[in-house]
Amino acid sequence: MPSRKALIRRPSPRLAEGLVTHIERRPVDSAAALAQWEAYADALRRHGWETVETEAADDCPDSVFVEDTVVMFRNVALIARSGAESRRPETVAVEETLARLGCSVNWVWGPGTLDGGDVLKVGETIYVGRGGRTNADGIQQLRAVFEPLGARVVPVPLSKVLHLKSAVTALPDGTVIGYEPLVDQPALFPRFMPVPEEPGSHVVLLGGDKLLMAASAPKTADLFADLGYDPVLVDIGEFEKLEGCVTCLSVRLRDLHS
Repeated sequence: MPSRKALIRRPSPRLAEGLVTHIERRPVDSAAALAQWEAYADALRRHGWETVETEAADDCPDSVFVEDTVVMFRNVALIARSGAESRRPETVAVEETLARLGCSVNWVWGPGTLDGGDVLKVGETIYVGRGGRTNADGIQQLRAVFEPLGARVVPVPLSKVLHLKSAVTALPDGTVIGYEPLVDQPALFPRFMPVPEEPGSHVVLLGGDKLLMAASAPKTADLFADLGYDPVLVDIGEFEKLEGCVTCLSVRLRDLHS
């Protein structure tokens, strides 16, 4: 049975101070957020994922969004360097955790910047958002690490959202999905399917036909069910107030030793 681990990190007590860039700030209920995070982690476990909790970073308000700290391709980890300087300390414990798990660890060095939320993998293709958090130098460093492993790196311009995966993710068959008003160039993707709700743009592939997605996108969940998929809905409303989505809260690790 393939190894399926999901890296997670519990919310900081300072979560409500997290950065917002493209939406208005709203009050965040930290207790409700913790309950939602626990339910999210439980959903991963119920669908066959072993959760690995990296050390908390209580002084980093955004640290629950662990996806931004690293990009994985097979068993190779590229530790990110966020375009938001306040988020850079988040990577230390993640790097240590991945090294313990046996990953080959690489780093993005300045002046390059890269957030993991800007990276969407579809098969051997790695789409990388070029926007507020990831620059051209960071994309070039990602290319240097992953292209020798067989990846094809495709830069994607971003102007309407924080991260690429704030706009698009992909279904198991490789179809890229997104809420069209927030996608700069849908034609960049060989197969693109618009969804009716912004939160419906984000899915985590749990295996088989199961899609982890936000409860705030019921119309999109119905659409995916009609297509033969099995939506697994979780309430992440407190994290959505901070531009978070279902992908942000974990890093999925597969076949680390293959």
